[in-house]
Amino acid sequence: QWNLVCDNDWKGPLCTSLFFVGVLLGSFVSGQLSDKFGRKNVLFATLAMQTGFSFIQVFSTSWEMFSVFFVLVGMGQISNYVAAFVLGTEILGKSIRVLFCTLGVCIFYAFGYMLLPLFAYFIRDWRMLLLALTLPGLLCIPLWWIIPESPRWLISQGRFQEAEEIIQKAAKINGITAPDVILDPSELQDLNSQKQQTYTILDLMKTRNILTITIMSVILWMIISVGYFGLSLDTPNLHGDVYVNCFLSAVIEVPAYIISWLLLRNLPRRYSMAAALFLGGCVLLFIQLVPSHIRALSIFLVMLGKFGITSAFSMVYVYTAELYPTVVRNMGVGASSMASRLGSILSPYFVYLGAYDRFLPYILMGSMTVLSGILTLFLPESYGMPLPDTIEQMRLVKGLEYRPASSSTRDSKEEEENPEIFKSTAF
Repeated sequence: QWNLVCDNDWKGPLCTSLFFVGVLLGSFVSGQLSDKFGRKNVLFATLAMQTGFSFIQVFSTSWEMFSVFFVLVGMGQISNYVAAFVLGTEILGKSIRVLFCTLGVCIFYAFGYMLLPLFAYFIRDWRMLLLALTLPGLLCIPLWWIIPESPRWLISQGRFQEAEEIIQKAAKINGITAPDVILDPSELQDLNSQKQQTYTILDLMKTRNILTITIMSVILWMIISVGYFGLSLDTPNLHGDVYVNCFLSAVIEVPAYIISWLLLRNLPRRYSMAAALFLGGCVLLFIQLVPSHIRALSIFLVMLGKFGITSAFSMVYVYTAELYPTVVRNMGVGASSMASRLGSILSPYFVYLGAYDRFLPYILMGSMTVLSGILTLFLPESYGMPLPDTIEQMRLVKGLEYRPASSSTRDSKEEEENPEIFKSTAF
């Protein structure tokens, strides 16, 4: 369209990196905005941002204009993704929470991924393709009247009456008789005093324990992101039709998400993630041993590696959200996601190394993935534990057992004593 060939061919990969720069910026601010203004408000504001700027992109008159709006689209995309993820995590009960975070979010992500090559195959004009991918965002408008705000966030802000109304409505929809008093007044007073404290990104480094978890999460997310996006962007370099390979790369994510859901539901988080990372990393290291004439086997191993890394990517969202307390959970996930975007920015350059040695990207990504699997084994376990609400309730990194604070909040108790109230997937 704008002579992106010969001396200007560097603009194509740079445009992809600029999108991920926007995602990086969005990851940095989305957590703080969501913790300050609420999950629901930020979710729909950034949905409007993504849809609006994508629509403007359709009418771009230059590469520079397209790239600037691509940065803004990236900011909106990751912000609504993280806000929606944390909102679902906080309003759902234990069993439904895992279902939402894996199958609920990720399966539909894979369906959208599968539709992309299908749309691109039949719509060859990029403007019309972009328009077709943008318009579905308008379908989210009616959800404003369906999706509630997070009761956990409302409680952390001292808005107890609003939180109790949402929980009462959930109980009514589920046909459950809720207690007359869901939030104990004496404990609300303690929470109200906690609410006066303002939390910032610096609180992720407040204690040695939360700092260690933050550093480990940042490294883990970055490596997984390099592997995931590196394999996704490397699809055109595989043998065969580019549309078919892209479709296969999307299809393999469906069983990966199903497996990750089963693992999260029945097994400890650490060992499940480590196993997925070891599988993905080792398979990528084996690709260089496959004879060049057996192309189908190489593609199979790449897809198997994508399977392992995708499973880990799905599980790391759940795992990270469960490690951080309510007061900084969105910031914790946002900071980890920000590190993930650094990995996504670097991933096109890992793919570019294939021009010098076809197997070098797989060797690097495989080695890093195996190392991240080892790192996962040092994180604290969260399987079967109630979500922490304060920084003091966080689990110790080098301990395997949960060490509760001297007093626990009522909402964590209420979920355990009346799990039926929290079973609905929508209030």
